Amino acid sequence: MTRLALLLPALLLGACLAPRWDAEPDAHFDGRQFRNPGAPFDVGFTDLLRFYATREPGEWRRNMAIAPGPPPPQRVGEGELRLTFINHATVLVQADGGNLLTDPIWSERASPVSWAGPKRYRPPGIAFEDLPPIDVVMISHNHYDHLDLPTLQRLQAAFDPLFVVPAGDDVVLRHYGITRVMALDWWHSAKLPGGCALTAVPVKHWSGRRLLPSGRNLSLWAGYVIGTRGGPVYFAGDTGYGDHFVATRERFGPMRAALLPIGAYEPRWLTAYQHMAPVEAVQAHKDLLARFSLGIHYGVFEMADDGMHEPAAALIAAARAALPDPTRFPPAAEGQHYEIEPLKEPASCPSPVPS
Repeated sequence: MTRLALLLPALLLGACLAPRWDAEPDAHFDGRQFRNPGAPFDVGFTDLLRFYATREPGEWRRNMAIAPGPPPPQRVGEGELRLTFINHATVLVQADGGNLLTDPIWSERASPVSWAGPKRYRPPGIAFEDLPPIDVVMISHNHYDHLDLPTLQRLQAAFDPLFVVPAGDDVVLRHYGITRVMALDWWHSAKLPGGCALTAVPVKHWSGRRLLPSGRNLSLWAGYVIGTRGGPVYFAGDTGYGDHFVATRERFGPMRAALLPIGAYEPRWLTAYQHMAPVEAVQAHKDLLARFSLGIHYGVFEMADDGMHEPAAALIAAARAALPDPTRFPPAAEGQHYEIEPLKEPASCPSPVPS
């Protein structure tokens, strides 16, 4: 409870800039707030208090002495796909000569303040100084472990990339001086440097950078499908399990690769709506007909009761039980890269859908 008490003022009052989206109401937007189709997210502040009062956390041990992995190449050739896991939900995606980052965080804490909040247990797998030129940065939603403003400002200063965010989060980035931003609604696209589309797709989550109910779901949450010459690549960001995986595969075809979250899933009474358990991630891999998947979003920030290594162990067990070749869905290792062959019959590289 001490950690929560320290954070309360910042979470209640910090980042008070409220994102806004100027659009007509639709199935997932009521003119002010966004929502998931189906049952609404109903976890509130009292549930958070119950969680902290009844926690049964798994084991976590900090080791910041781990050496980073080798510098990635500056670019890869057309048709090639190279995934480098950095940490948490941060993956360097190199495809067809372009370099993209997902939900980048190099900060020590996932928090609105530097002196409290979830502190990293492992260093990033690639040193920031060893990054290749970054063309596009994808943000899945505005929680602090996914939208880390200090890291985004470093990336802007170093590379001036295009920042692609869900609807409403462009207001936050522009307020902090990041102006090369494109905001996307679900099923809308941006154009990648190689001409393929980067498309925002539905996931099952929520948004908010403070605890006040008035600040919840004012911006959207999204996954992304990255078009490549060898087939689409899926990035889930944060999500609970749902039929959106099948819906995305029906639009884009089988995935060349998928980046799927496997951590922060215990206790299920609190997290099931918003975070998949590893066994559900395996089902999502099957729903997407993914040739290869990586388990991400675990082992860096203690955000739930699953232990540091529990998600990886649970994923390995679930993959062995459900997949013909469990090596097609390993837990990602910081600093390690994965080279993925093109699909035998890749889908065409679609043109962007205007936002």
